[in-house]
Amino acid sequence: MGKLKRNERVGAMARILASSPNRIYTLNRFCVLFDAAKSTVSEDVELLRGVFRQFGLGEIETVAGAAGGVRFLPKVDAQEALSYVQETCLRLESPERVLPGNYLYIQDILSDPAALEKLGAIMAGPYFALQPDFVLTVETKGIPFALMVARALGVPVVIARRDNRAFEGSVVTINYITGGGQMKTMSLAKRSVTEGQRALIMDDFTKDGGTVRGMVELMREFDVEVVGMGVMVKRLSMPEKQDISDIRALIHVRDDMDREHGAVVEPAPWLLGE
Repeated sequence: MGKLKRNERVGAMARILASSPNRIYTLNRFCVLFDAAKSTVSEDVELLRGVFRQFGLGEIETVAGAAGGVRFLPKVDAQEALSYVQETCLRLESPERVLPGNYLYIQDILSDPAALEKLGAIMAGPYFALQPDFVLTVETKGIPFALMVARALGVPVVIARRDNRAFEGSVVTINYITGGGQMKTMSLAKRSVTEGQRALIMDDFTKDGGTVRGMVELMREFDVEVVGMGVMVKRLSMPEKQDISDIRALIHVRDDMDREHGAVVEPAPWLLGE
């Protein structure tokens, strides 16, 4: 294709890296792709790093070593993360969102790819250093959020089922108790994960932590380490139950919502630096 100009190389590199978060690309790969010297590609990386940092677009990180190279981490600046979650909270405060039975309607957010991509990147931020091998969720509502967290981390999403599926082969099934005292089941195909891996558990919503705890129990059956537990929205009892205190959320919803005044919705304290 002939020699490329610097702006063409940098534009192509930005697109390639941003399309595959947390994936390492060797400098040699870009040298071959752009027919450029390694010194030239290194200068392009530094230029791109500065642009991403200046506009808060994430981080371009250089990885040292024989298997090293460069990768994109879609980290969100703390102030920008707080601002975006606050905007989402405002969307959720409307009285029209309080459903019969005091449930909060969040399905439109779970169906919005742009909103979920941003929220997923914010949630992924604290877990890059923990290097999970996959994100675990349970069907079905939690899948979109978990998928966006997994995308930001550059790892697969693994889905536990409420029942057995013949096309998944042999499965491990557990019984677990919800916070309301109900007995439920959860299944996962044996070939979905490998002993010794590291799991990050994600769901869309929790009130009592029962489903998240069920996934923790499921991972014990596979001898998989759980490095974190998170949800998009956590509903708080007054006072908050201790059994969900270690489940990280983006948004907290007070338990005393009603269809006249709406819900009290706030960013989680960790986003406020507390």
